[in-house]
Amino acid sequence: MKTIEVSKISFEVAKLCIQACRDMSPDVLRAFREAHATEKSPLGREILSQLITNSEIARQKKIPICQDTGLCVVFVEIGQDVRIEGGSLEEAIQKGVAMGYQEGYLRKSIVSDPVFDRKNTQDNTPAVIHYDIVEGDGLKIIVAPKGFGSENKSALQMLTPAQGLEGLKRFFVETLEMAGPNSCPPLLVGVGIGGTMEKAALLAKKAAVREIGSSNPDERYAKLEKELADTANALGIGPQGLGGSTTVFGVNIEWYPTHIAGLPVAININCNATRHASIEL
Repeated sequence: MKTIEVSKISFEVAKLCIQACRDMSPDVLRAFREAHATEKSPLGREILSQLITNSEIARQKKIPICQDTGLCVVFVEIGQDVRIEGGSLEEAIQKGVAMGYQEGYLRKSIVSDPVFDRKNTQDNTPAVIHYDIVEGDGLKIIVAPKGFGSENKSALQMLTPAQGLEGLKRFFVETLEMAGPNSCPPLLVGVGIGGTMEKAALLAKKAAVREIGSSNPDERYAKLEKELADTANALGIGPQGLGGSTTVFGVNIEWYPTHIAGLPVAININCNATRHASIEL
């Protein structure tokens, strides 16, 4: 059995928060460069060039890629043979997020109450944490700060089986058209299909941090990913919504079995920064 101290977890989570907000991940940077090479609009190419330059400045000057450093979403895969020592795993992660946002001079954007007081918590906690218990003695942590320009344009529909695949495609197009420039395209779009209402939303969130260029292992869904990406790019929304052939970097789908009477579909939009960083302890 492996033992991991909570102090180490907090330290690593803090580093991940800073890294995710300052350093564009390799898959996103690669997607930018590929899009710049293929974008048909001169204005679109110029915007992509500026966004690439922005990421380079952020890395060199150690400042955030975007002023909205988001609500911190954390995915945790914890092996059933791992022992957490010295305190609570939940508290260790929350402490790490607070440390990262304070030490990294990242904007604090979280309010303590969503409706009434709406007072800033001053350290960007609490984060939203999702846990998966897996086999083995590993601990994997993915930190994905989620800005709300894109989060606000995400959507969920409880489709009926009769609406089927065509209904899913219509919902996808409607969501992207409604998002327009406000979600800061080019986007990575996560689509969650199946399960229940909350399961579909979680699947979409997981899909939205999956590596750009990866494909669903099921060939049917991999084909649908490509079709939806092609459909999105044909909309002409383009970089920053100013027109062009690059509206999305890609579409990632995750799915789960569902009830005979339902077809839940969630769409989680990730802006062009598509921030995420991970570590395995």
